[in-house]
Amino acid sequence: MGLPTAALLANQGYRVHGVDVTPEVVDTINQGNIHIVEPELDAYVAKAVANKQLTASLEAKTADVFVLAVPTPFHEGHVPNIDYVIAATKSIAGVLKAYDLVILESTSPVGTTEIVETTLQEAGVDTSSLYIAHCPERVLPGHIMRELVENDRIVGGLTPEASEKVADFYRTFVSGEVLVTDARTAEMAKLTENSFRDVNIAFANELSILCDKFNIDVWELIRLANRHPRVNILQPGTGVGGHCIAVDPWFIVHAGGDDARIIRAAREINDYKTEWVIKRILSEVQEFEEKYGKAPTIACMGLAFKPNIDDLRESPALEVLQALQKSDIEVLAVEPNLKQHGSIHLTDYHRAAEIADVIIYLVAHNEFKTEK
Repeated sequence: MGLPTAALLANQGYRVHGVDVTPEVVDTINQGNIHIVEPELDAYVAKAVANKQLTASLEAKTADVFVLAVPTPFHEGHVPNIDYVIAATKSIAGVLKAYDLVILESTSPVGTTEIVETTLQEAGVDTSSLYIAHCPERVLPGHIMRELVENDRIVGGLTPEASEKVADFYRTFVSGEVLVTDARTAEMAKLTENSFRDVNIAFANELSILCDKFNIDVWELIRLANRHPRVNILQPGTGVGGHCIAVDPWFIVHAGGDDARIIRAAREINDYKTEWVIKRILSEVQEFEEKYGKAPTIACMGLAFKPNIDDLRESPALEVLQALQKSDIEVLAVEPNLKQHGSIHLTDYHRAAEIADVIIYLVAHNEFKTEK
């Protein structure tokens, strides 16, 4: 989220300095190029760099507004990991001045914005004159540049004044409504949004498992059920991946314990769906071997965590590929949104479709829908 936000602000007239810990990323941006797949982002970055409104480096510099947009994964056992937030906070401590805005955009466990303030205080910063707030991103990959502007935003400060100051900043480039609350409510709001999606996806995924057991076409079932005026069942899939929905509900579960029963169950169902898919594939492999006397070549179509992006984070499709590879099955990895991958040999999807004995569509990329 850091680069799209930086590029958007730079094209809105702000002078933006981006910071990353990877030299290759910094060099790429300073050349006016991008290192991720996102529609329109390349044009935004190229224009911002050409106009000298956007630069990047490995270190923070003096500014008026600091936006922390770093990953917030979890440790083993689904324990929240805010190490990157703390590291980013420490990195700006030496360049902060009175009346600066410090904004945490990373989706975070409740209380993380307070930890940002505490971290700065421990680094010797007088935070009494800073405006510290949380404003979670709420965009859909593939539509980020549009939704950064059009979507409503929630701003929660550590003080009412911080909330208003930071909200005023977002109102300079957000056409949607900027809603003001406190930091903890803003943090919980983003976790709630993603948990709501997770619960609804879990319902669809559980239906697909049950329909397989009952010999029912789940797609037909959902189509018919959704004709009810107050029913809108989502589409089942391989599981749930990405840096948000597959991660954020665990932040609530970790803090909520036994009181987060539905949210925990949804996470477990969606994680199990990937295991179930793997078992079903292995069952088909066994049947193929018994029928033809040889192991099949399998094409895994799609590795990203959702359609039409290149992001493999927490991807259930990638988990399926890796499980099949460990089973000594010849597997062709197909991901049309990636030109190459450091540890995965990619096969062109046309070629994979020609030579595979079994084709598994794991991600609904447009290429797979339109090609005959």
